[in-house]
This record gives sequence, C-alpha cells and structure tokens, in this order.
Amino acid sequence: MHTNHRIGWLGTGRMGTAMAARLLNAGIAVTVWNRTADKTGPLLELGATQAGSIADLAHCDIVFTTVTSSTDLLAVTIGPGGLLSGEGVPSIIVDCSTVSVESAAEVRETARGLGSELLSAPISGNPVMVADGAAAIVSSGSRQAFDRARDYLQVIAGTVVYSGTGEEARLVKLCHNLMLGVLTQALAEATTLAEKGGVSPAAFLDFLDGSVLGSIFIRHKGSAIRNRDYEATLTTVNMRKDFDLALAAARTLEVPLPLGAATQQLIQAAIGYGYRDTDYVALYETARHAAGLTSGADS
Repeated sequence: MHTNHRIGWLGTGRMGTAMAARLLNAGIAVTVWNRTADKTGPLLELGATQAGSIADLAHCDIVFTTVTSSTDLLAVTIGPGGLLSGEGVPSIIVDCSTVSVESAAEVRETARGLGSELLSAPISGNPVMVADGAAAIVSSGSRQAFDRARDYLQVIAGTVVYSGTGEEARLVKLCHNLMLGVLTQALAEATTLAEKGGVSPAAFLDFLDGSVLGSIFIRHKGSAIRNRDYEATLTTVNMRKDFDLALAAARTLEVPLPLGAATQQLIQAAIGYGYRDTDYVALYETARHAAGLTSGADS
C-alpha cells in the first residue's frame, strides 16, 4: 500500500469527518480545513494538522473535498482563494461530493490546465457506515490519478469502483440516490397502507425484514419509521438537489424517469410540510398525512 503522499482534507462536516478519520486511524497524516474552523476539532484530536487557509492545502499531493453543493465545489477549487487559484496546486483533487456533471467538468478542465487532476469519487453511506468501513465509492477521471489515490480510497470505503475517464462517477451516484428516493417513497407508501388497514408499522416492517425484500437499507429506514426519528443522514432538501440533478441528466440523455419525477414532487411536498432539514425518510409523514393518518404511529 502506497500511502506516503501529503494528504489534505477540505470540508469536515459529518461525512467528511468520518472519512478523514478513517485515514487518521490508519496512521496517515492529514491536514484539514473547514470554513467553520471548530468543526475540525474531532479530527485534530485524532492527530490531524489544522490548515490556516485553503491555500495551505494547495501544497499537498492529494486533497480530498467533501462539500454540499456544486456552487461550493466551484468556490473551494476555482474561486478566489481556492485550491486552483494560487501559485501551487495539488497533484490530485479527489472530490467525494454529490455535484453536477457540469460543475465537475469545469473543475476538471481548469485543473488539467494547471497540471492537476480531478478525480470524481462520490461516496454512498452515512457516517456510521463510513466508520464501520461499509461505505462504497465510485470513481472516474484519469486512470493514473485513480491508481495514485486508490489506496486512500480503499482505507475509507469497503467498496471502491472505477467507472471511466470522465464524469461517469457523478452519473452513477445520481442514479444511486434516485433509487434511494424511489425506494424510500415505496416503503413509506406501503407502510402507510398497512397502517391505515390496522397493521402496526412495527409488524409490517418485521415481516419485511424477514422477507426477500429485507436489506440493510430497509432495516435502517424502517427503524427510522418505527421510531419516527428523522435525524438526518441525508436531508430532504439535499435529496431534492440530487433528484434535480438526476432529472436534468435524464433530460440531457433523453431518458424518461416517470417514477423519479413523481418522487421528486413528493420530496418537494415533504419540504413544504416542514421536513426540509430532516432525513428524507420523513416522506413517511407526508404519506401518512395524505392518507388522513394524524395520530401517532404504533411502533
């Protein structure tokens, strides 16, 4: 395993912290930066070095970025004071965010013009799954950049897949989140139907867990439904962002997504009902409301 590069980490939210912690716990030195500096605290306790500015990270060999949106990615890379705005640039930027193909392509083109490479490497999983080594990463970009970064990616995630030389990884992640949203809406509707017919959500979900449909995903989301606990792993508003990107990609590629389009509107309804910053499994509450269920669920 070749892990002797200077590693930088930009963006230490819940996911970024969990991912960078995997590297630190493996004995890999990491320099970290976050817009809100105190959010780097847990990583500093694990031995990370605090960067004073983004420019400090530009001298690293490989810099990982975990940001919320396409706008954020552009700002921290090609914007004023970004990774690619100074005299020195990292050899490779590994972006693990879920952003648009267009924004990633813009960063990739700028990076190449400066002698750097962008490796798109979005991740699937929540912070707990990352900590357990159970996350999955799909990567695309130059094969050489992937080969140099692969050992670090494999420390972070149990599954690492290379999908192509361009923005294929972005499309894979959008398709993945499209499925998450559609499956969650189906789970919400089915649970609501059983509940309206007098079956407790717990009984229905117990049956589902033991059936051919049982899965890690169904168990996790089913647990949230049982407890009506919507602490966010992915917020409803961020899921809406991913659906917007997926539907835009579908228009470009002339692919009809009738289930995706309907789910996008139901996600929008959940936001309208006040579930903007909760986990998107709050789609269950929207389904209950539409079915006239206003009393507490029997968990």
